[in-house]
Amino acid sequence: MDKAVRTLPWPTYDKGNVFVDDEDLGAPRQALANRLYFRYDYRAYNDTETGRFEAALRRYLGVPHALAVSSGTAAIALGLMSLELEPGALVACPGFTFAATPSAIMLAGGRPLLIECDHNLHFDVADLERKMSPAVRAIVVVHMRGFASDMPAILAVANKWNIPVVEDAVPSLGLVAGGKHTGTFGDAGAFSTQSDKSLNTGEGGFLVCRDATQFAKAVVLSGAYEGRFKRHFAGPPPEICDLDYPLFSFRMDEIRAALAHAEMARLPRRLEILRSNYDYVVDQIADLERISVRQPVIPGSYLGDSLIFRLPHVSNDHVVQVAAALRSEGVDARALASANDPNVRCFWNWRFLFRGKSPAEIRALLPATTQHLSHAIDIPMSPTLTRADCDDLIRAIRKVMQRRASSHADLAPRSADVVETAEAK
Repeated sequence: MDKAVRTLPWPTYDKGNVFVDDEDLGAPRQALANRLYFRYDYRAYNDTETGRFEAALRRYLGVPHALAVSSGTAAIALGLMSLELEPGALVACPGFTFAATPSAIMLAGGRPLLIECDHNLHFDVADLERKMSPAVRAIVVVHMRGFASDMPAILAVANKWNIPVVEDAVPSLGLVAGGKHTGTFGDAGAFSTQSDKSLNTGEGGFLVCRDATQFAKAVVLSGAYEGRFKRHFAGPPPEICDLDYPLFSFRMDEIRAALAHAEMARLPRRLEILRSNYDYVVDQIADLERISVRQPVIPGSYLGDSLIFRLPHVSNDHVVQVAAALRSEGVDARALASANDPNVRCFWNWRFLFRGKSPAEIRALLPATTQHLSHAIDIPMSPTLTRADCDDLIRAIRKVMQRRASSHADLAPRSADVVETAEAK
């Protein structure tokens, strides 16, 4: 048995490989010492940790309104709830996204309408157009795995049907497409600050809106009771009555807001590292004709925090073997459609949507997406990767693919353990 490319664990957030340093930790420590953990206290809102974080988000993204909340899922749901869609309304979303996307639609009282993804795993606009009807009342676009969706094309469909668009930009803070930040194209944009995202507070998220009235409703729904939503406006607030809306307590606390705000100072550096490492790896494997690296809808419209490539000419069993072989070389790799590893980014594992249907019946609902995902391998690329880590990744991919070229049998992993490591969206 030959020696593995690497023996050190592949750096990922769940092993503690996160882009957080001691300077970042000073702010939440001070927030703890201040003993003011609730954002609606005696202070002026702009003097709270949450208020300062939201102001920084507005400046960074160039948006008029930002609301820090408890999770990316909460942000998506609030973006939809604040539109006041009728109960049971159809909301279109892609079949390749984290399970939180359809879950948030359900939380907001809607029904997910699943749309195909193309061979690059982007929202298939042609399928969206085919499935549009008066019953579809909103679209949730996902910039999945840090790759921008085709927003101009999607917005054209939305405008034709006069319906709103909420962007699930949960995995894409800092991604710019066509000169504009993802999450700022539609009526609302939802982001996450969960542990593997561009800002890391363990759990958390935020919502951005263009319309002041929609934003005011979202603030109330997030838990700003007894007139507290007015604190989010420098001038006169929109004329809504907060007693007309339920309260869901989706607020972000002061400690997480302090950490997120501190991390924003190093966000550009984090994004630079991700892009540099990703481009380096992709350039070094570009000559491997048997793999197809995921391509962006617009050149450069990707973060680089995840390397996804497809093996389009082999069976799913062989894709699973390739992923297992990469893991045996010391690289965390996941076959997205592995039967032994239910990946909640694949629509057929959203069983809460398909009561009574068999897995085969569910897959048949989106045949193209099923096929594309069955060929795909996902490798996390932490911003803590060194150039040596990237070289290991390149060597591992080249070694495994060379084996495949000579014999499919050589793709078997070195041990019987073929369960992929789960990575968060």
